[in-house]
Amino acid sequence: MKEDLQVYNNVLELIGDTPLVKLNRITQDIKGEFFAKVEAFNPGHSTKDRIALYIIEEAERKGILKPGDTIIETTSGNTGFSIAMVSVIKGYDCILAVSSKSSSDKIDMLKTMGAKVYVCPANVSADDPRSYYQVAKRLHQEIKGSVYINQYFNELNMDAHFKTTGPEIWKQTEGKITHLIACSGTGGTISGTARYLKEQNPQVKVIGIDAYGSVLKKYHETREFDADEIYPYRIEGLGKNLIPTATDFDTIDRFIKVSDEESAHTARYIAKTEGMFVGYTSGAAFQGVKQLAEEGEFDENSRVVIIFPDHGSRYMSKIYSDQWMHDQGFSDSENNVDAEKIEFIK
Repeated sequence: MKEDLQVYNNVLELIGDTPLVKLNRITQDIKGEFFAKVEAFNPGHSTKDRIALYIIEEAERKGILKPGDTIIETTSGNTGFSIAMVSVIKGYDCILAVSSKSSSDKIDMLKTMGAKVYVCPANVSADDPRSYYQVAKRLHQEIKGSVYINQYFNELNMDAHFKTTGPEIWKQTEGKITHLIACSGTGGTISGTARYLKEQNPQVKVIGIDAYGSVLKKYHETREFDADEIYPYRIEGLGKNLIPTATDFDTIDRFIKVSDEESAHTARYIAKTEGMFVGYTSGAAFQGVKQLAEEGEFDENSRVVIIFPDHGSRYMSKIYSDQWMHDQGFSDSENNVDAEKIEFIK
């Protein structure tokens, strides 16, 4: 192939260098400037492409992962898709233990990418043998020549963002960022990015978004795991019922919790105001911004970067389905699809 052709050798070369996009209409009543780090521009449509490629290539470099091996992972969907994508290119088999809370869209995508999928009940404890954590561990023990990525307890999760997401944001803002707002699930994205940014400027304020029903906020504040905090919630890829070691809580200044319903409506509102078709956790991230603005967190000098983790196409059967919203009791005429805008020609 001629060197002057403007082509990529495969989709993995498209991972990273995602754009920072200024938010305008949705932030017009909030002091400061706000920018979305739009991770849906990765080829796998989420920020998880970064860790999938980095962790797998580190395992190859160390000789842990060899040709013909099987990659196993626990996932709410996005990491699984990214691992399946990398596995396709590199020639590995892929097995994924997925939470039943994951949208059917995500599960269908994983199967389409050639992964073997085990759907595990969401509302069981982390040490229950049916949980997706335990199912992945069992499969790893049973399958010879398998490698368990284990994103929740793998420090490479943070390293991937320290080496990529953090430097990108610092360069894109010319070092003028004052706040980083990001959802926290495994914690790799927020921790790795925060670690890099705080090395450049310790005054950058890092705020994690947590879900009601998750233990992360209270653990950050008390360093104690409180099982009484745990109850079912709907947002995927946000919050946890355990404490991931892939989260460096010392890099995070504070957490704020957001609700399922408000996050869903905010995701829809982002589409209507900014033309960005984003996922559920992106709605949660900006819902956190709205709540922080009400507290007076920002001023005219604030330069705020919000990580939008994935694409709205993965939630067509959930937050972008009026029927699903209605079934959850989330119906809201302002953000529902207007039936009058749909006309059928006979």
